[in-house]
Amino acid sequence: MNADVLKGRWNQMKGDVRSKWGKLTDDDMMQIQGDAQKLIGKLQERYGLKREQAERDLNDFLDQKRIA
Repeated sequence: MNADVLKGRWNQMKGDVRSKWGKLTDDDMMQIQGDAQKLIGKLQERYGLKREQAERDLNDFLDQKRIA
């Protein structure tokens, strides 16, 4: 995954991220600001995922969006 690309396209990706992970709040989205590590942490927090699973889920999502 290219974290720089995620950060650069964050404004475009926010809607897709919220659609995929509806438990993320507006406050979460503001805190994340395209930072892949923060997004992984929020996925762990909101969905009770282990870090490895959160990373896999994010990478799968980014692969589907073709920015990984």
